[in-house]
Formats: sequence, structure tokens, C-alpha cells
Amino acid sequence: MWNDKRTTGSLPQPSDGAAPCFLQVEGLQKAYDPSRPVFDAVSFGMRRGEFVCVIGHSGCGKTTILNVLAGLDRATAGHAFMDGREIAGPSLDRGVVFQGHALMPWLTVRGNIGFAVRSRWPDWSAAQVNAHVERHVALVGLDHAIDQKPAQLSGGMKQRVGIARAFAIQPKMLLLDEPFGALDALTRGAIQDELMDIVRQTQQTVFMITHDVDEAILLADRILLMGNGSDTASGYVPGGLAEMVDNPLPRTRRRADLHHLDGYYPLRNHIVDFLVHRARAH
Repeated sequence: MWNDKRTTGSLPQPSDGAAPCFLQVEGLQKAYDPSRPVFDAVSFGMRRGEFVCVIGHSGCGKTTILNVLAGLDRATAGHAFMDGREIAGPSLDRGVVFQGHALMPWLTVRGNIGFAVRSRWPDWSAAQVNAHVERHVALVGLDHAIDQKPAQLSGGMKQRVGIARAFAIQPKMLLLDEPFGALDALTRGAIQDELMDIVRQTQQTVFMITHDVDEAILLADRILLMGNGSDTASGYVPGGLAEMVDNPLPRTRRRADLHHLDGYYPLRNHIVDFLVHRARAH
């Protein structure tokens, strides 16, 4: 069900006739102090349409990897390729949603999403932009609030706008950095289910950081477990990608039914055991 070995090489291309890797990360390293890299030799691949979650303790480098994939940071060593081209700076081909919604407070929901859509398609008419915006606002269930400003919205509604904005530019890959971390449990669960529905409709490729084990099990096709660097008797050992865990549960799963599914508890216990006993948290 899962790979228990530390991953140190590039993910091999599939030999079963499946699609080749859409995203390929090879030998990624980040070091602020050359003698103590945050992580080293991180290599993995993602196929088009795959949903991958990354879990690890604070300081293991999850957000740094996401920022490298977004083109917002540069690795000390290694490379990241998407759709056959090396990532070298921000691009509208990669949509990013952070924990903070980053909405422009002087614009309405329509205006915030419309701004992104016009950046993507500057030649579109106002009618085209508006139709595209309304379609994506409907996807996240905010038709009734489309002409409201962020100050009039709840935290969950603001995150829905951020998700709609990211999907509206039709990126090749969506990057999510704990987008639901500040929400209450009920709101979080509702948006998770909505996100699952949208991903199924759009076949979007998603790379997501989370600290929530159940969130990863609910959303991800595959879960990457990252360990922290640590001092050992033989010297400092950098952190990195420790395991790639396949999710064996049906992809039609819902949060309310998750704990009833065969395979849920063994998968959850495996991830928790890694975090508690083997992640080497600082």
C-alpha cells in the first residue's frame, strides 16, 4: 500500500503505459547555512491530474518547496520541471492559494477574480470576463456574494474567493499552502468537499501543504512525508523526503464517511507514526 523507503532518486517514469510525469523535481536542496541544509536530495514526480499533499513538521521545508514550484524562491541546488520546461520565476500557469486570502479589499468578489482573469486574457471583452468570473464564483457557491467586498465576507467565504480566483486563470498546476488552516472545523470540512468536487470536474493537478492528516487522506492521491534535519552522533543530517505514500481509498470519498472506509485507519496510523516517531522534529 505504501513505500517505506527513503526516496533519494528521481521518480522513475511509469512502465505500465500510464502518462509520464507532468511535474518532475530532481535533487532539490535548500541551505541558508551551507553546512546545514534545511533539506537535501528531494526528488519526486507528479502526473497530470494528480492531487499530492505534503505533510511534515514545521521547519522541514514544505513551504520552501512550494515556493520553488511557484517560482517565488530559488533552490540552492536541483531542478524542477513542469510540462517539460524548467520552472524559473512566477507564471500564470501555476495558481497559488496561501493561508491568507490576499484579496484586494477595495474590490468586490467579481472585481478580485476579474482582475486575475484580465491578467490571463487581456484581449477578452468585458462580457467574456464577466461570464468567466460568474461561472467560477458559482463553482464555490458564492453567487449571492459576488458584488460584496472582502470586509463583508466570512473567513471561509474569503478562502472560497481565493480558490475561485486560482481556478479561474486555468493554471496547469494549483499550489495550496495550508489554505484552510485558519478556518473552523465545520467551514474547513465544507470547503474541502467543495475543493474535491471542483478538482474532479476540472481534473486539476494540485500540490498542497497541510498539517492535517485527515485532510491529506481526504484530498490526496499520494502523500509525501517530509522529515526535519537533525544532529546525530555522526554529524548533521539534513531533512528531506522520507516516504511517498499511495492513498488506497476510493477517490469519491467524503469527509463525513472517511473513518468508515476500509484502509483508513492503517493509512492514518502509518502517517501519525511517522510524524511522532520518525520525522525528527526540532
